[in-house]
Amino acid sequence: MRILHLSSEASWRGGEQQIAYLVSQLTDLGVDPLVACKPASEFEAYCAKMAWKNFPLGMKNSVDFSSAIKLKRLCQSLSIDLIHAHSSHGHGTAFLAYLLKNNTPVILTRRVDFKVSRGWVSRCKYTFPKLRKVVCVSDAIRNIVNSATRRDELSTTIYDSINHEKFKSHIGGSFLRSKYNLSSSTTLIGNTSAIAPHKDYFTFVRTAEYYIQNFDNDVRFFVIGKGEQEAEIKSFVTDRGLEDSFIFTGFLKNIEQVLPSLDIFLMTSKTEGLGSSLIDAFAAKVPVVATRAGGIPELISHQKTGLLSDVGDFTDLAKNIQLLENNKPLTDQIVCDAYQKSLHFNTKAMALDYLKLYESILAER
Repeated sequence: MRILHLSSEASWRGGEQQIAYLVSQLTDLGVDPLVACKPASEFEAYCAKMAWKNFPLGMKNSVDFSSAIKLKRLCQSLSIDLIHAHSSHGHGTAFLAYLLKNNTPVILTRRVDFKVSRGWVSRCKYTFPKLRKVVCVSDAIRNIVNSATRRDELSTTIYDSINHEKFKSHIGGSFLRSKYNLSSSTTLIGNTSAIAPHKDYFTFVRTAEYYIQNFDNDVRFFVIGKGEQEAEIKSFVTDRGLEDSFIFTGFLKNIEQVLPSLDIFLMTSKTEGLGSSLIDAFAAKVPVVATRAGGIPELISHQKTGLLSDVGDFTDLAKNIQLLENNKPLTDQIVCDAYQKSLHFNTKAMALDYLKLYESILAER
């Protein structure tokens, strides 16, 4: 079985981590690691570190015919059985390769809960004969795909996964508290998402402002990551006079130490495919406050595995933070139930689900 994974992003975000988990587990199951990725990308460096076979493929956009030609040649020279596209640009490149008479079957993993475009090109990308399955990382995404394609049999749900082991020795740690010299009485609240529009850090800041003004000012809000809106969000924090209450750490690679040192994980997304960082928080035994965006309610049952608020409702988000602070029995119960739920999202189970899907598609050939 020769599966070629397409990783089209230059940076490292949640999607790239999921590809890494999947390819690693598939390798353990006897499937050769074969990856086509953007040159000079973080995933290319990761492939080199892991000694995985990787091939440069630009995938600059969904109409990159040069990359499509290269993909067709790769499929021929490597005798690829199946292309696994992990993003929109990878999907587009695989579609163009099909137009160039590449006969390799394709599956797509879709991780975003944006509506599928109704344009002609998008319709073609979701209906070309070699696209055998669209794997959605939540039922919320699957419903969106089914509504657009009206072909329920085209899609399936395979949830993202996490590595539980990396958190175990750091649960209850004090990495952030020590690094920034913060008192044990200060509440640490943070998010590890990219600073991007759909993560809605404006609501994150408004939540912080309301919480500080109405409940407690002995708190630090951590923005752990980077992204295209970083300068804008920093300015928003400054304009509201909240500089002393915010810490922007940039991208940190030691997330296994960073995440367990938070007191509360706050996710204010307005769209979210699933939110695998929430599962990380579950495994790190950090209680979660989040919005009801996309696939998040598939992970969080209100007052069972976390606390939920409507998208954009910063006052309710702040009140939920205060509820966790004031109700230790509820917080302890949420942490326990969330940790147990996280155990269902393990990397080996995810890889076995994909392997079963690969085998079923190849059996049809």
